Parts: sequence; C-alpha cells; structure tokens
Amino acid sequence: MMWYSTSDPQHRVSFREAVLKGLAPAQGLYMPERIPQLPATFFERAPALTFQEQAFEIAHAFLREDVAQPLLRTMVERTLTFDAPLVAIEPNVFALELFHGPTLAFKDVGARFMAQLLGHYAQEIKQEIVVLVATSGDTGGAVANGFYQVPGVRVVVLYPSKKVSELQEKQFTTLGHNVAAIEVEGTFDDCQRLVKAAFADPDLTEKFFLTSANSINVGRLLPQVFYYVYAWSRAPRNTSIVFSVPSGNFGNVMAGLLAQQMGLPDVRFIAATNVNDVVPAYLQSGSFEPRPSTATISNAMDVGNPSNFTRILELFGHDHQKIKSVITGCAFTDAETANAMRLIFQQRNYMLDPHGAVAYLGLKQHRHNHETGIFLETAHPAKFKEVVEHVLQTNVKIPDALQAYQNKNKKSINAAPDFEDVKQKIATILSTKT
Repeated sequence: MMWYSTSDPQHRVSFREAVLKGLAPAQGLYMPERIPQLPATFFERAPALTFQEQAFEIAHAFLREDVAQPLLRTMVERTLTFDAPLVAIEPNVFALELFHGPTLAFKDVGARFMAQLLGHYAQEIKQEIVVLVATSGDTGGAVANGFYQVPGVRVVVLYPSKKVSELQEKQFTTLGHNVAAIEVEGTFDDCQRLVKAAFADPDLTEKFFLTSANSINVGRLLPQVFYYVYAWSRAPRNTSIVFSVPSGNFGNVMAGLLAQQMGLPDVRFIAATNVNDVVPAYLQSGSFEPRPSTATISNAMDVGNPSNFTRILELFGHDHQKIKSVITGCAFTDAETANAMRLIFQQRNYMLDPHGAVAYLGLKQHRHNHETGIFLETAHPAKFKEVVEHVLQTNVKIPDALQAYQNKNKKSINAAPDFEDVKQKIATILSTKT
C-alpha cells in the first residue's frame, strides 16, 4: 500500500518511507491510499481474541505488503505487554484506562510500536535515525522511554518550559544516553512549529536523518487503532458505543475514525477539549481558525492548531456535514474540569486525571440513553500530582514506575522559540556522541 501527502496527493511513498520521513514535503501529512476493511467475521471473533491477537490482525491489514508476518507479530507482542481495561464508573459508562504501560500514558502504545519499526529500519538502512518530537506532556515521556537505548536511534524532545508537570518532564529529561531535551521558552504550538521547521531545513536534513514520533507520524498513529477495537470487544454487547476522547492534537480521535472506517460497527465519537476549542468551533461553524493556545490544567490538550485535524478533513473529503455526523465537539473550562474530578472522586472513589475528566464531561453532555459510553483515561492521575491533589485535597499515591524518576536530576538545554537558536542546539546535540 502506498501513502500520499495531504499537501500533494501525487506525492506517494511506501510505508517505510512514510515512517522514516515522518512529515511529507510542504508540511503535508501521510495518509493511506485506501482504508483496509476488516471482515465481519473478525468483529465476531474479536471478543474471544487477546489484545495482541486483535492488534496483529489490525496491523497486518495495513502492513501485509510492508512488514513480514513473523516480524510484525513480534513487534505487536513487544509493544502490548500490558492491558487496557474497561472500568465501570456508572451504569453504561466506562473508563478505558490507557495508562498501564511503562510511562503510564496512552502514548506508550504508539511509541513502543514505532520504536520497534524504527529500530528495524535503522538496521536496514545502516544509518542513525534522529527522532525529533514536540511534546505538550505525555508524548515526550512515551517516546523517550520507547526509544531509550534502541540501537541506531537518537531522540530530541522539544517541550514548553513550565507548561508540563514535573513528573512528565522528568520522564524525558533524566534518561540521557540517546535521549536529549530542549526546553523552549514558549508554548507547545511553538515547539510543534519548530519541529516542522527543522524537517524543512536543508542544513539539518542533509546532515541528519530526521523523523518524528508525534502522531503526525503514521508509525505512531496506526497502533492507536488497537485499543478502540479492544475496548469495543470488551464492552457490553447489543448496544451502540460512543467514545469520548480528550483531544489536543487530534491524533487519538483520528485513530478511532480509522477503526470505524476499517469496519468497527455501531460507534461514534465525541471530541472533548478544554478552552482550546478550535475544532469544536469548526464543527459549529464550518470554519477552521487556529489560534495561539491557552494554558489549562489539562495541559496535554493545550493545542491551538491541531496537526491531525488535517487528516480528519482529508478522511471525509473536507465535507463539514460528514464530519459533524461522526464527531460531536465540546469544550470545558478548568472550573468544570475540576468539578468533575471532585464529583467522581466523592461519588465513585475514582480518581480522574484532568484530561480524562474533560472526556467524562463530554460523555455526560452528549451520550444518548441507548448508548454505552466509554471515555478515555489517557494518563495516570499521578502524572498530574500537583493539580489532582489541589483539586481533590487528598494525597495521590505515586506508582513505582513514576517514583523512580522523582530523585533523578533533570538535564535539558534552554532555547528561545526561535528556529535559528533551536537549530543550533539540535546540531550541537547530534554532533555529540552518546
């Protein structure tokens, strides 16, 4: 299967090249030339299949021409060494807990799968691959840990100074070895802009083999399809399902839409955001108007120009009415988010992180009575310890996987939100041996 660019449909590459490039020319995003269909028999069998078995069949549908079956099966098994359970919160309302991986965030699934791919491709091309990634929180930790000490791969993480939690920051600034971090005096949108500028810069791209591990990279986007199918297969039968997805860069919603396009039956989606509501505003007006992001307590969703929304537009032929028929958009303030966190903790003794709380609110506002509602809990509450403890007025127990980072020393390089400054810092990092 070939993959084309959203900025130039005539530009087509193999899956390997799409993963290695990350971003298409002219800042386009890669899309598959067709969406493979899973047979109805797959969905009939899905409840009896393991997470790994389902994921292999989904991945194989896309990659049958690109990755040999035995290798693909090994990649999936090495990626999914943890569960993604559905936890009942209220009648017909479930949390899909996606924080049981090594960095306690949903991005572990995509980052670990992509690490398997790039490690394999680095051996094939016999060249060091540099993963350049912007993070608003969890992506940095998931990518850094997924690629940590992977032979032939270097990682450089750009993140906005003082706009990620301390534990999030430590997950990618304390590893060292083949992982480096640049702390940008700006917003996530600045970091994302700077990463895109790096990919377009001939000085960097001629000297280094750059790729991205944000959800703009199809190698990280595709594996996120896995847990939508898995959650659907573990939910109560004989009912339609609505997924409420906390949405920042819109890669997660895009993965759910791919699952639907592959044949996942009787599902629809709620895209729940904080006050950075450019997509809910588009769904209302039909006009997409990016703007600078605003800082909130659900910081991983502080995105004013979500890259993956381009893919959603492409998937539905830029048809506003079609998109509205599949996605419901909504936005919530910090006060509403905090109130939801308190309510669920008081009534259900369940601790939501701020992003899951936004998704829960979306579900409560837009779930129909006949539907089973599933909201995505994308990160463990301990990753936002300061916010959660302030809101709930209780201590948050830090899991062992996070505890290990607390006493480690942060190592980062400060940079202005200026491309020439960041470019020089990237070149210095990559010119230094690990």
